[in-house]
Amino acid sequence: MEINASAQSLLSQIREYQNKIESSKMGSEISPVLNNVAPVINETADAPTFSSQLSKAFTGAITEVNTLQNISANSQTEFQMGGDIPLTEVVMNMQKASLAFEATVQVRNKVLTAYQEIINMPI
Repeated sequence: MEINASAQSLLSQIREYQNKIESSKMGSEISPVLNNVAPVINETADAPTFSSQLSKAFTGAITEVNTLQNISANSQTEFQMGGDIPLTEVVMNMQKASLAFEATVQVRNKVLTAYQEIINMPI
C-alpha cells in the first residue's frame, strides 16, 4: 500500500501536533491558539476589545473542532455502511478530530490556570 504525498504531509502534521501537546503537558510551551490571540488596547469606542477578540478566537476554534468531529463521525458511519471511503481516510479524520479536541482541552486548562492565578494575585 502506497501513501500519497498529501497523506504523508497530513501524517507529519499530526505528529507535530502530538509533540506540541506532549510538550505543553510538561509546561514548556504555550498553546498555539493562545499565541495567535493578540491583545488590542485602544480607547476608541468602536475598536474591538480584548475579550471580544478572545471570544471570537475561542468560538472559531471550538467550531473547527466540532466540524472535525462531525467529519470524523460521518466518515466512520459511511465506512461502516460499506461506502466508498478508504479506511486510511477514516483513521486520519479520527486522528484530526482527536488531536483538535486534545489541543482545545489543553488551551482551556491553560486559560483556567491563568485566570485562577490572576484572581489569586494580591492587590
